[in-house]
Amino acid sequence: MADIAAKEKFLEQLEQNQDIVHKICGLYAHNTHDRKDLSQDIICQLWKARRSFRGDSKFTTWMYRVALNTALLNLRRRRRRLRTESLNGNHDNITAETGDPEIHLRIAALYEAINRLPEFDRAIVLLYLEQLSYTEISEITGISESNVGVRLVRIRKKLRQLLE
Repeated sequence: MADIAAKEKFLEQLEQNQDIVHKICGLYAHNTHDRKDLSQDIICQLWKARRSFRGDSKFTTWMYRVALNTALLNLRRRRRRLRTESLNGNHDNITAETGDPEIHLRIAALYEAINRLPEFDRAIVLLYLEQLSYTEISEITGISESNVGVRLVRIRKKLRQLLE
């Protein structure tokens, strides 16, 4: 009985936080088919790893860590198989809350610049844009809080260069 309740609670938490999976897929997969495949891989890994969640951190922190590790591993496997990169941006899933075309263009340019960053830096930017604290980013990525700060300074500088 307790196992069934634990599974149901896990599925409920997964459903409540499914936007994490969608965001990571949008950042690391460049077309609809790849996003669906990556989403399935992440959910499968979350399911397999559900017993490893001990409650030492927030569920979302643990979920980000598993999802990002799965996305990065998937990306490395894909690169080994196929050494090409899509010329199309991954902007079909980006929406702005306003109808201002200037904002749409700026958001698209930002995501294009983010997609040009190294994969680990993309992960840090995603977590930062989700307004996670340096502590949470540190827990998810496995680097120190001070290293998170240093990397974010360097990433901002690189993004400014890419956007100029």
